[in-house]
Amino acid sequence: MTYTHPPALFSAVRIATLFTSLLVSLGSGTNYVFSAYGPQLSARLHLSHTQMNIVGLSGNIGVYGTAPVWGWIVDHKGPRSLLALAFVTLLVGYTGIRHFFDEGLPADAKDISTLTFLTLVLCSFLTGIGGNGGLTSSINSTAKSFPDHLRATVVGLVISGFGLSAFLFSTIAHVIFPGNTSEFLLVLAIGTSLPMVLGFFFVRPIPLPHSEYGRLGEAPEVIVDEDEFSSESPAVFHREHNNSHTHLLGGHASDEDGFLDEDHLDPSFERRHEQQTTDYVVPPSRGALALSPTRPDSSRHRSRGSMTARSRPDFEDKLLDGAPNIRGKALASSGNFWLLFVMCSLLSGTGLMYINNVGSISQALFAKGNPDFDDRKAAQWQATQVSTVSVMNCLGRIIIGMIADSTKNHLRLPRSLCICLVAAGFIVSQLYVHAVEDVSDLWKGSALLGLAYGGLFGLFPTITIEWFGLPHFSENWGFVSLAPMLGGNIFSLMFGRNLDAHAPAEPAGDATAALANATAAALLAVRADTGAPSDSSHQCLQGRECYAGSLMFTTAACTLALALSVYAGWRDWRNDRRRELLLRARHAQVHAPEVMWDAPEDE
Repeated sequence: MTYTHPPALFSAVRIATLFTSLLVSLGSGTNYVFSAYGPQLSARLHLSHTQMNIVGLSGNIGVYGTAPVWGWIVDHKGPRSLLALAFVTLLVGYTGIRHFFDEGLPADAKDISTLTFLTLVLCSFLTGIGGNGGLTSSINSTAKSFPDHLRATVVGLVISGFGLSAFLFSTIAHVIFPGNTSEFLLVLAIGTSLPMVLGFFFVRPIPLPHSEYGRLGEAPEVIVDEDEFSSESPAVFHREHNNSHTHLLGGHASDEDGFLDEDHLDPSFERRHEQQTTDYVVPPSRGALALSPTRPDSSRHRSRGSMTARSRPDFEDKLLDGAPNIRGKALASSGNFWLLFVMCSLLSGTGLMYINNVGSISQALFAKGNPDFDDRKAAQWQATQVSTVSVMNCLGRIIIGMIADSTKNHLRLPRSLCICLVAAGFIVSQLYVHAVEDVSDLWKGSALLGLAYGGLFGLFPTITIEWFGLPHFSENWGFVSLAPMLGGNIFSLMFGRNLDAHAPAEPAGDATAALANATAAALLAVRADTGAPSDSSHQCLQGRECYAGSLMFTTAACTLALALSVYAGWRDWRNDRRRELLLRARHAQVHAPEVMWDAPEDE
């Protein structure tokens, strides 16, 4: 849609895009709900913990592995094609998973066949593809529809729907179809695909008002009205050699956000503009008094009919909001990209490992020393953890957006300092869960993890815009989003192998083993009464010992991420201070009074 006059900042069409993007995001984050049906799917199909983690990770691979491609598509083609794809893949993926759950294993089979397992993995992968298609479309449209001073807040709000998705769908299924995993999967199939249809018609970038395009630092946009020009009063254009990086001198605003570090600048862009000259216009004013004549200078000219560089649409596209425009090879060679990638890998890998396995953690804690083990009660504890993570995930994305905007707008500190808060939250969550020995206390660790994980994905998209620019934001964020796929795969597979290593082996003769055997017997009896598969060989019954080693590893990983985040925040703060001093000095130089000396004439 083409707008002759862009809508106001808080117009109905812009708010409608924001609201619909939130709905699409709510339907996109169901990969976090895997723990709500993963253990039941595992028991139904006799999957090991490692196999169950592979199924869950295939959904995460679909989300994060396709991010660069989906980002490029939405940057260049718009969101509609991705939303149509999301509708199909979400519907097919969850319908397929439900089919395999309903069919179960053949009567004469003890384990799932390779073909069935691979098809199940493919269905989970399709759900991830669809979820990322919806999320990428909603984030891109929101980021381009609101200016920088509101961007972290509105992007965090939309991404919060992605975190709340698991709670929303698990609550619907629990209230309407309590304990019915098959109907829960049906709710997922329908409830995730329908919002994509709504998004197809309403989710799109809304151009910013003209006044917002001029918010490059403190300098207002120069608006030139051609009607004011006349032959009697031509416009005067001053031309300065663009050998600096400040818009105060030449209209070049690429260092507005303090990117004095070479990683923040697009080298090819700098080379193109280093030796170029930039015009800035002084519109004529009728009745103005000329205080001094214009000195002849080869670098100053008079012309008519041209516009300033700041008013050219192509310039605005390259330097929207004053941020750099880095992509492709420049992104791959940027130290900032790899710094962000490593931090995201360590933190998101920890979060995905916990989210995919919190159901197994709660079952292990509930089963330890419990001869009255009940699958239905265990499922309730699972649902509690999933809901807690989901709600706090949502809150974390909203809260970090407001904190990040406040940090930059009011405290005048870089948003990257907020990564330290996120990393510290992960460390505290892992230490707390490691200390939990009773399933009734696990929700506190889930809340801390969900808050930190939400903060991670609420903050990092905005950091991506600040460090690499808005024009190719979704493509760049797609490459950063490969980090959770890497970290999540490594950490989750490690967790699954650790659980399998603690699975029941040959029965021993001590009292602990006898109690564990009694718990296993109770588990078999309950599953026999409910018609569930009676194989409990893959159920770890040792409580905290099933996963303590994995949590110590993730704690160390998050500590490394905290150290890197301190460096990133300190470096951005240092660059901001240098930029501020540089701009003040150049501002003073530009506004210094001009002293003209009249040389004595030779007699």
